[in-house]
Amino acid sequence: MGAAAMKARNPRTGEEDYDFLESSREEIAATAARLREAQGEWDTIGPAGRAVVLTRFADAIDAHAAEIAGALAVDTGRGTVSMIEVQGCAGNIRRWAQRGPELFDRLDVEAHPSATPGVEIVTNYSAFPLFGAIAPWNFPVILSHIDAVPALMAGCAALVKPSEVTPRFVEPMRKVLAEVPELPLAYVMGAADVGQALIEEVDYVCFTGSTATGRKVAEAAARALIPANLELGGKDPMIITASAEPDWAAGVALRASVVATGQACQSIERVYVAREIAEPFLKALVAAAERVELTWPDAAKGHLGPFIFAAQADKVQAHIDDARNHGARVLTGGEVEVLGGGKYLRPTVLADVTPQMTVMREETFGPVIPVTIYDDIEDAIAQANDTEYGLSAAVLAGSLDEATAVGVRLDAGAISLQDGAMTSFVGDATNQSRGCSGLGPSRMGDTGMLRFLRERALIRQMGDPLPIDAYAERGEG
Repeated sequence: MGAAAMKARNPRTGEEDYDFLESSREEIAATAARLREAQGEWDTIGPAGRAVVLTRFADAIDAHAAEIAGALAVDTGRGTVSMIEVQGCAGNIRRWAQRGPELFDRLDVEAHPSATPGVEIVTNYSAFPLFGAIAPWNFPVILSHIDAVPALMAGCAALVKPSEVTPRFVEPMRKVLAEVPELPLAYVMGAADVGQALIEEVDYVCFTGSTATGRKVAEAAARALIPANLELGGKDPMIITASAEPDWAAGVALRASVVATGQACQSIERVYVAREIAEPFLKALVAAAERVELTWPDAAKGHLGPFIFAAQADKVQAHIDDARNHGARVLTGGEVEVLGGGKYLRPTVLADVTPQMTVMREETFGPVIPVTIYDDIEDAIAQANDTEYGLSAAVLAGSLDEATAVGVRLDAGAISLQDGAMTSFVGDATNQSRGCSGLGPSRMGDTGMLRFLRERALIRQMGDPLPIDAYAERGEG
């Protein structure tokens, strides 16, 4: 695999207007070797020293925020969300710089008696030397660093492959890294072959993306005999009970479904509403959806930008068409529009959907809200759980107690109560994905860092070691 020229598409114009080089296998190996060499010193400076460097990293991102967000805005077609993303990345770095040393202080390093008489056990911790991340195209900055930063805090060096669909932020981020040379973090660029080469070089890999690709990453990691953490697709349900206020519920459901054009794994993709409030809820949802504006022709105005990945727009349209062909009603939206070379979709509300429709079974990843009316909360819970996915879910009700009673019965890793898609901004809630939505420890909460520490047992003999005679044959039996 030699270095090759690659191009990135501008989602607003449809033009391939950015050139970059794919990393060669030799470059990837050399970068990995350099990071491994740097990791020894990085580990030696300890948690407090690493926290200082990571804080400087966050400060440098802040100083270059406009340039990073500008590059990101071109790749994703969204301005405000890009700046929020860059600021969120810096905030996440500072959170780990603060929390990391506290977690190290809490590690149990005291001697404990073993169940074996005369033996003590001391647990010693060491970081995986080289961590690797393969990131997706939908939130390129956040998701390139969401696992890498806690890995760095733990003492790992970090090698990251951003998506080849949204690569422009890497150029200004490399300027940031030049200002923090102590930080053992590097990027390699390219498509699937680069991801495969990365897996062969690292000691632990995290992947964020589709379930289909996640299976391939898991298989490659298994061949390399390294741990794989996978954050995969979702088909997140929202249950709205009869006691919920319809207008309020409609506003929450809309935002949680369509922000960032629905191109987020935690987006609500199925809504189940009680029949008692279904009519006013749907009326309010459609009215709110029709007030949402596309960011065309002015990128600085409106709510929803273009699809980042052009093929995704075709997939979303296919889901809508399948639903329509099988009897669903399109209450608003429903047609991908090509504007200035970009592909856009206004918030789309579907009624009369059935569980067999593609839009109810497969991840849509677009601003589509299929609504099912239910008569019995038991049926709503059963339908919400009838999926191969289990990333997250949401419940809206007349009270927090009622929402909680429903939420604890949903088979998903994180449940938003009285809101939706809260995992997009709450990073300290430990949760594990279910089913085809993921594999491995939680990336959120304290586990986000602790998973990168390997435990070494120091088994201390406090008495006399057994002699060979203890195992001598004695002619018994």
